[in-house]
Amino acid sequence: MPLDPSLLPAMAWFVHVARRRSFTKAALEMEVTRATVSQHLKSLERHLNVRLINRTTRDMSLTEEGQRLFDVLHPAFAAIEGAVTDLSEAGTEPSGTIRLSVSRVAARSLIEPHLAAFLARFPKLRLELVTDDGFSNIVAEGIDAGIRLGESLDEHMIAVPITPPLAMAIVGSPAYFERHGVPETPQALKQHNCLSYRFTSSGKLDRWTFLAPGEEARTVVYEPQGNAVFNDDDSMLRAALQGVGLVQHLDLCVRPYLEDGTLARVLLPWVHPRPAFFLYVPSRAQMPAKTRALMDFLVEQRKNLARQVAP
Repeated sequence: MPLDPSLLPAMAWFVHVARRRSFTKAALEMEVTRATVSQHLKSLERHLNVRLINRTTRDMSLTEEGQRLFDVLHPAFAAIEGAVTDLSEAGTEPSGTIRLSVSRVAARSLIEPHLAAFLARFPKLRLELVTDDGFSNIVAEGIDAGIRLGESLDEHMIAVPITPPLAMAIVGSPAYFERHGVPETPQALKQHNCLSYRFTSSGKLDRWTFLAPGEEARTVVYEPQGNAVFNDDDSMLRAALQGVGLVQHLDLCVRPYLEDGTLARVLLPWVHPRPAFFLYVPSRAQMPAKTRALMDFLVEQRKNLARQVAP
């Protein structure tokens, strides 16, 4: 039989209370009295002839029937709320502050080069960069979105790629290769000064991973033993530019140096692929216009970058 439309308000109140696990919190958030909320729930229970919520003076919990109803109604009302939010924001200019958690590498490669263009396009937005090489809990920290490599993300995270797939590059200065020669295999790196990178979050040294060319696709792992260790990629690259030794970095980050000839790349047949950088958000539902603006802008930059690196 068709659903009685008069039940929809009571169902919406039921979902609101079940989300908050509190009549009082639901009432305060919606600026109504607790008695009003309770009356809506009693009306729904009378109509369905089933208890949905167990109430005490201090606590509440869903009954088995209440949990079953909530599991169905919650995603449906979330979709409705999202659609209403999208419609209300349609045609309005994105505004407010976006708090973005970003690694140093992503900040320098993906945000800083396009910051002026982004803020010029959306003059009512204010971007706050929270630079952290660890993985941030953006919900707990009140952050709108984050940028990390795909391999760092939980598989259930809502995320979109904002770069093409990446690869690791072994690079050094032309002057270094003139003095020490060019390694042809990862095994030859033992005769070279390979500079190390130490992760700030874990304290571990970054090992260099290669894939053997050909059908065997054998993985080769090398731990650099050079005479310098860094926890900042800019400092590491400056050492390479001075001819101190070889470094490993994402191809995205060393491309400008390869293009101007200040660094040269070796061991290309042994390249180890890496996932793209992703922008991740707490939920796709009810995404604010400001977050959608940032996502669309970065996806646009991904397309431009893909054209630049296409063979």
